[in-house]
Amino acid sequence: MKKWNLIIDVAKCENCHNCTLATKDEHDGNSFPGYAAEQPRHGADWVKIERKVRGEGTMVEANYQVTMCNHCDDAPCVKAGDGSVKKRDDGIVIIDPDKARGRKDLVDVCPHKAIWWNEELQLPQIWIFDAHLLDQGWKQPRCAQSCPTKAIEAVKILDSEMSALVEKENLRVQNPEFGTKPRVYYKNLHLMDTEFLGGCVLYDNNGTTDCVEDAKVTLLKDGNSIATTATDFFGDFKFDGLAADSGEYTIEVSHPTQGQAAITATFSQSRYINDILLQV
Repeated sequence: MKKWNLIIDVAKCENCHNCTLATKDEHDGNSFPGYAAEQPRHGADWVKIERKVRGEGTMVEANYQVTMCNHCDDAPCVKAGDGSVKKRDDGIVIIDPDKARGRKDLVDVCPHKAIWWNEELQLPQIWIFDAHLLDQGWKQPRCAQSCPTKAIEAVKILDSEMSALVEKENLRVQNPEFGTKPRVYYKNLHLMDTEFLGGCVLYDNNGTTDCVEDAKVTLLKDGNSIATTATDFFGDFKFDGLAADSGEYTIEVSHPTQGQAAITATFSQSRYINDILLQV
């Protein structure tokens, strides 16, 4: 049976918050019997955006990750719900707006912190994948429909097809160590949970310091080459996807006419090494 999945490309998110606003617009003041009671106007963002800033100097970037209920296949809320939370055949998790009243305990069973407590209604609530719209024939939930950069896409396919897509697109889930088997997948998640090491390669051009384009840059760890890249027009290079606090690296740079250089850098978080000067 085909099931719903959500794919979010971190690299495409620009923090416009259209997804959060569209979800708020859909659910604020609106109850959908059998799906969800109305969302509180304040204090409950069923769809939210997290930010991470990486880098320093002239190589700084901000990346954004859209988060919401993961509609897990092995959802702790379903297990603890005693019938008040159900997993539909199409993969969507629904907290029953009637049966779950008073079940504040369900908020704490979600390791992803995706369940919000509606104090006024005494009700745990989640982003319901806009199941009420999909059941009417909509092709996308409103968070995806409203995204101007197409960073969010819902797909309804077989689990085998999704597994192939995960492999092909290098998709990952949030906190796989929780063992909940989320149905929300991320592309370019390394922008949120890893670091980069970058720098600028220069040479002495008759007394003037100039950038070196197309220099070969090799990253070594414990004497072993782990990645290779080339400098751009501005002499910059970047190695991404490195673990934080991963210690000491060696950077070797060479150019057929401008010379070579080697430096050692201790790495804790994203770092920019300025002015690596080549020597002939």
